[in-house]
Amino acid sequence: MEKFMEILETADLFSGIDPKDLKPLLSCLSGKFVHYEKGQIILMSGETTNSFGIVLSGQVQVIQEDYYGNRSILANLDPGNLFGESLACAEIKALPVSILASADSDILLIDCRRLSSPCANACDFHSKLIRNMMNIIAKKNISLTQKIEFISKRTTREKLLAYLSAEAKRAKSSRFYIPFNRQELADYLSVDRSAMSAELCRLRDEGILKFNKNQFELL
Repeated sequence: MEKFMEILETADLFSGIDPKDLKPLLSCLSGKFVHYEKGQIILMSGETTNSFGIVLSGQVQVIQEDYYGNRSILANLDPGNLFGESLACAEIKALPVSILASADSDILLIDCRRLSSPCANACDFHSKLIRNMMNIIAKKNISLTQKIEFISKRTTREKLLAYLSAEAKRAKSSRFYIPFNRQELADYLSVDRSAMSAELCRLRDEGILKFNKNQFELL
């Protein structure tokens, strides 16, 4: 637990909470620390859960697969980010997505019911946590709207340029890294990998961008 305190102190869920109060807060929430190997499923589509997670190390992806096994990446989450909070708090009987550890990851799992219900000690943390959670969910709705904007573009070229432009803006630089390999980027944008790779090469040849693995530069 001690080695993750720095990440927890910067997590949006605990914004405005004194770092010295984190340990009693986690005890109140009955937080559970779990390690997952790369490729391991944290939450499986079709399951029921009351827990959401905070990424402490590694990387986590929210994925959706259709009947034929075609995968779409809905979100890519780094340390400090939450996952599954909307699903857990909504008490959905069958999860519509899976949560996957895309790298060796350490996760803090929290029961959503402990978040919203005051404990016997009448801690004053709960109202602050609920406000923070509402803020997180609102921001994720905005992020989801942006992804819808990317995948609603008509062509692979338009999808790529919309996504890469947004990443450059987020990085405040024309040179930036993206959190996806080629297959993951294709899954995120809902395009064919081969067609996407060919389009990237055309954009490079036209002098619109440069790239090396997951580093890009818009020219």
